[in-house]
Amino acid sequence: MSGRTIEHSVWIGIDLGTQSVRAMAVGEDGEVLGAAGRPLAAHRDGPRHEQDPEEWWRALAAATREALRDVPPSRVAGVAVAATSGTILLTDAHGRPLTPALMYDDRRAGAERANEAGAAAWERLGYRRMQPNWALPKLLWLLRGAPAGVRLAHQSDFVNRRLVGHEVATDLSNALKTGVDLIEERWPVEVLDLVPAEVLPGVVRPGTRLGVVCEDAHRQTGIPAGTPVIAGTTDGCAAQLGAGAQRVGSWNSVLGTTLVLKGVTKELLHDPLGVVYSHRAPDGSWLPGGASSTGAGVLTRDLPGRDLGLLSVRAEGRYGGWPALGEGRLRAQAGHLPALLPPAVTYPLVSRGERFPFDAPDAETFTLGEPSDDVERYVAILLGAAFVERLCFDYLGLLGAPMDGEIVLTGGATKSAYWTQLRADVLGRPVTLRENAEPALGMAVLAGGDPSRMIRTRAVVEPSGADLREPYLRFVGELERRGWLPGRVANHARERTTR
Repeated sequence: MSGRTIEHSVWIGIDLGTQSVRAMAVGEDGEVLGAAGRPLAAHRDGPRHEQDPEEWWRALAAATREALRDVPPSRVAGVAVAATSGTILLTDAHGRPLTPALMYDDRRAGAERANEAGAAAWERLGYRRMQPNWALPKLLWLLRGAPAGVRLAHQSDFVNRRLVGHEVATDLSNALKTGVDLIEERWPVEVLDLVPAEVLPGVVRPGTRLGVVCEDAHRQTGIPAGTPVIAGTTDGCAAQLGAGAQRVGSWNSVLGTTLVLKGVTKELLHDPLGVVYSHRAPDGSWLPGGASSTGAGVLTRDLPGRDLGLLSVRAEGRYGGWPALGEGRLRAQAGHLPALLPPAVTYPLVSRGERFPFDAPDAETFTLGEPSDDVERYVAILLGAAFVERLCFDYLGLLGAPMDGEIVLTGGATKSAYWTQLRADVLGRPVTLRENAEPALGMAVLAGGDPSRMIRTRAVVEPSGADLREPYLRFVGELERRGWLPGRVANHARERTTR
């Protein structure tokens, strides 16, 4: 980690997201001394998703000014920015935007040219192929007819340049989807002869000092001039840093609208399905992970207008505290505990198609069993998401990833104690909850903070002993029967569940 280390230091973490900018000033003990956010507008039309880069800067400046309102300037020791992965634009030589920003999920470009040129490189890097929404396909698309002298800027590059007042290198994490060679930590010129060399920025590891805040940026943002600006990372990696999942074998599972898993391995994982890709950590280890298309977003779609908090309470009353199946039936006969297991499970796809733990563009939501009311429909969705999470871990284990470390749960789903207990039961592992796991906190840590002091544990939830193996294996079998889940993966999940 970089940045000044002085007594009573404060680090600034900035999360430049899709819908908003979040700035946070964090002290050495993890206390949030100031935080603020500003919304961002987006322009969507089918596969098109754009934002105005200038709005990023205006929103960032307003958020940091508010977050630092009560922080003495002398205490500010560093700043780092997280950004959405795969969001890019073209600028001129002075950093002024020449195009709108193409956001992380803009799919107007095709990946054929990038994959044809880089097949061997992408195979070596473990993810096998690029997707149309990755940054390199979008860069090739933007460069058609572009004037001479243009520069590529990732979302974080654009604001970091404004902070320091001169050209900056990009970080390896944000450059992953642009095709950077994470093993040799350079642009693969044998592939990127598709792109003029002068278009590409230099590359550095996250945590590298890029420069210091310039006077002009100080006037606009309130960040003291001379504050070290540290190369950040993508928002997913920032969340992982904020969760404290930084040791080999530890994992961060983020369950919000969709499910994202990220962990730490010593060696680079190679995935034959191409659904897992790895970032590079500041210390040189690897951060493998994947993003599923399943998640809590299905709750608002399938249960519109319902009080989800009330449904959670009712679900816990009906199914909570379930013990192992055999014991549960005996104790229920005595009227002590509910013996019911959920009668249904839903595969909760937020949109058509799955991307992790398998690649199935035609996958669609289904329900096994017949929910009779809203409580059963609610529990079916929660259980399905927990099963997908378990299957993700099963697949990562098949690839050789270590699984012996801490599992940290973050995201909106952790607000439900019932869902958290259910996930611990399905995983058969203790799960850890943090007091604060925002990406902005992860960036404050990367800027120079001590994670052992700044990251606080809220609770550790132990599995209750519930036996959910049989419904999980039925769920796995159905995914295989429909042709979405490869047999090798399904068989490994069965072996890991029954051993």
